[in-house]
Amino acid sequence: MTASGPEPGPAAEEPRPGPVPRAGARPRPGTAALLTFAAVCAALFAATALIVSLRNGTPLAAEQAAVRWSTAHHGEPLRSMARALTATGSGPVPYLMAVLAGLLAGRRARGRLRAVSCAVVVLTAGQAIRYGLMELLARPRPPAADLAAPASGYAFPSGHATTSALAAGILAWGIARRARPAVARTWCVVLAVWAAGVGLTRIYLGVHWPGDVLGGWFLAAGLLALALLLEPFALRRPDGP
Repeated sequence: MTASGPEPGPAAEEPRPGPVPRAGARPRPGTAALLTFAAVCAALFAATALIVSLRNGTPLAAEQAAVRWSTAHHGEPLRSMARALTATGSGPVPYLMAVLAGLLAGRRARGRLRAVSCAVVVLTAGQAIRYGLMELLARPRPPAADLAAPASGYAFPSGHATTSALAAGILAWGIARRARPAVARTWCVVLAVWAAGVGLTRIYLGVHWPGDVLGGWFLAAGLLALALLLEPFALRRPDGP
């Protein structure tokens, strides 16, 4: 009896090639991680706002100490430097950053227009939410004698801190969609330092309590996380390489 070899089976199917990733695409953070981050930021903002509300805007002892320290250190050239930096956190600069983010993130004319529109909408929506919360909570600013820069309206959350953090996050998103990972990380650090600097100048210039700045940062971070969650729906049409 002769040994027979294994019966020939069906030919193995060759794996089908998957979709080719778009040039310059970056892996998106997991949805669960973004949801968790947004929830944490919302909880931190809610806790800060609750403290402000329950105290009727009265600052904590640590906040009063911070403003007293800043008032005692309003010398030059630090005051002029702080005023120059804080000026970049509002007005046209944040919107120009949002437009630049969209131009970097999009591909071709239609994709760039859609990305610019989405970036500006996120920034504008954040501004509207921040303004509504300021009017709702109506926290007074530090005493006028402590102000080292012009300021108007209520204090919580800080408009400059919220706006600069939103603009920094939006531009970081645009850079991350176009640049190499190492370059994108470097710019993320630079933008984070800029936004942090703008927020700290609001305390140094005596126009905000520290809680106002923290609230602005928490609010901006939560809104940026929500924007990333909605990105696949807003930019669902591929632009092409």
